[in-house]
Amino acid sequence: AIYHHFKSKEEIMQALGDKMFFDNNPFDEIRKRTELDGLQKIRELLKLNQSDTKRNDFNMAAIPILKDPRILATAVEANRRVLTPLWLELLEEGKADGSIKTNYVKEISELLPLINFWFMPSIFPATAEEIHNKFIFVIEALSRMGLPLMEGDDMKVMAEKFIKDISLK
Repeated sequence: AIYHHFKSKEEIMQALGDKMFFDNNPFDEIRKRTELDGLQKIRELLKLNQSDTKRNDFNMAAIPILKDPRILATAVEANRRVLTPLWLELLEEGKADGSIKTNYVKEISELLPLINFWFMPSIFPATAEEIHNKFIFVIEALSRMGLPLMEGDDMKVMAEKFIKDISLK
């Protein structure tokens, strides 16, 4: 009966992921925070997203099925379609208010949704230490491009939790 509504398991995954995201879209919540500049909004968004245990559990459960190239392609397309414009909006806001100093707003908005796929050991096999090194690399690269995401211990704690969670899958 489910295939009466969906043509494939890729469509099911896309619909479920979209519903979960749009029912609790962290970008909508961050948009309302007018007291924050663009960079602060991005940092808060990352913290907010990491603290969403329901979304994190779904994402962690999806890691093994992303080995299927069709499901992976569907997930990449969904991230490009949904997340890239949302990241672009925040990055442009940060560039306009001076909190983000980069000439690569569009490029970073396209890169950010792809980074999570690089961290997934089901796609790019890696040990916990290798995932940690990737995380440090991404933080340093983005910082050099004008998007300094790390600030204090909060981001380090978030990184350690993410690495622990993803290493278990």
